[in-house]
Amino acid sequence: MLDAGPSGPMVPAPMYTVQVRDHVMIAHSFQGEVFGPAQRLHGATYVVDVAFMRRELDVDGLVVDIGLAHEALRSVLEPLAYRNLDELPDFAGVNTTTEFLAKHLWDGIVARVGSGALGPHAGGLHSLRVTLKESHVALASFEGELPA
Repeated sequence: MLDAGPSGPMVPAPMYTVQVRDHVMIAHSFQGEVFGPAQRLHGATYVVDVAFMRRELDVDGLVVDIGLAHEALRSVLEPLAYRNLDELPDFAGVNTTTEFLAKHLWDGIVARVGSGALGPHAGGLHSLRVTLKESHVALASFEGELPA
């Protein structure tokens, strides 16, 4: 979100952020020559970070309860852990790229915010960013505002 600054240019609006981290080990393969050797079944261990952002702290002085945030992350990772994603019906015919998985996990966390799993004040969250680090040199993220 950008706001006009004192001299007119757009500057990022102030935002508080809390981030939690976990990891998940999966196997998958890709369709398409662009993927080269990754067309064959291979494994990946992703370090997954979820950043919760809001403009104002809640009544307890928090962005979000860190324990509940970590539980929410764990709950969206658990169905993927130690699984071959090619065999999961939800991913049939889909290239489960790092970018795709970032959005998939974002959707899962947003659903948990909406269900109240992150506590009564999580409705004040503005946006989320999910980042998957697939190696020490590559990562992908999906970031978006939460639905009203």
